[in-house]
Amino acid sequence: ALPTIVGDLGGVEMMQWISTAYILVSTVVMPVYGKISDLYNRKHVIMVALALYALGKAVCGLAVSMEMLICGRCLSGLGGGGLGILAYAIISDVVPPRKLGAYMGIMGAVFTTSNVLGPVLGGWFVQVTGWRWLFAFNIPLALLAIAAVAFFLTKPVRRDDRPPIDIGGMMAMAVSVSSLVLATAWGGTLFPWISPQIFALFALFFVAAVAFVLVERKAKEPIIPMLLFKNRNFVVCTVTGMFIMLGMMGTISYLPTYFQIVEGLAPEQAGLMTVPMMAGVLITAVGTGFLATKTGRYKWMPIASCAVTAVGFVLLSQLTVGTPLVVTGVFLFVLGFGIGLGQQILVLIVQNEFPHAIVGTATAANNFFRQIGSTLG
Repeated sequence: ALPTIVGDLGGVEMMQWISTAYILVSTVVMPVYGKISDLYNRKHVIMVALALYALGKAVCGLAVSMEMLICGRCLSGLGGGGLGILAYAIISDVVPPRKLGAYMGIMGAVFTTSNVLGPVLGGWFVQVTGWRWLFAFNIPLALLAIAAVAFFLTKPVRRDDRPPIDIGGMMAMAVSVSSLVLATAWGGTLFPWISPQIFALFALFFVAAVAFVLVERKAKEPIIPMLLFKNRNFVVCTVTGMFIMLGMMGTISYLPTYFQIVEGLAPEQAGLMTVPMMAGVLITAVGTGFLATKTGRYKWMPIASCAVTAVGFVLLSQLTVGTPLVVTGVFLFVLGFGIGLGQQILVLIVQNEFPHAIVGTATAANNFFRQIGSTLG
């Protein structure tokens, strides 16, 4: 939709900020949502996140300038950064650990379907209703979700204490993540990769990251407790999930443009070409979730996921101008099949490693690094 939006609002030099603004804000607030939901209660926190998300979408839909659109994207990111991790954490609150695998499989299928269906709907809205409906149709869905949470989610337990919020950790993390996102967004586009500006951003990222670790080691209620990294399974699952998301989001972001420029497809057709990948993820995400619940064995799933995903990328690397679209679709199905084998199981493993009191924080930390992978992808 970006070329159409820029053609309407102007400001082509700010086009990349439509994507970068959302990624930047949502990444920064993700661990904050996880920690706050552990300290207070998830029901009210997710309702606030949904409201911010809907408000941001309304601003985007009404935008009369590129600046207003980017502000709306920031506001959406402020809410959207909490939706995924809070949903996962709430499921772990209300479902017994032994049954969690099946629910995580369904959650994974919904998440991936939405991710891949986005290009399809985007192409349709641009061609049929106009780009503003890309944002407007989210608003009633968010309001419906708020109503569902209010009426159906169990009443949260009220905490008498009010632990201090880790302001220092938030600030150091914001500077670190912002520097990394800006360096990867601007490198090779606004500035050459080998330039003082990009080197300075990477240096600032490194310094702020070190400061973040030092602050978190002394904080009473750290945003990302360092004790998480003493758990081997958390580290393995987080790094693996980060690389899978790097590949998945890189593919989803790149291929619709490839199909339009190289294959000459219309936006809606380019979006439809991602459906085989969605089908592969659906099959394995749901299947592995139920298998994990039934057998209690899931170590083989992320291992198989990495192997099949690697095969999918090898196949996609063989694409040429003359490759038939049917063959490309098969390659994408293999990639999706591999991603679905392990993506949600990795979250399940992380949640099973820690006591319930910090499951929101652990889930948020895991998703935070996945988001970093998405950004780099």
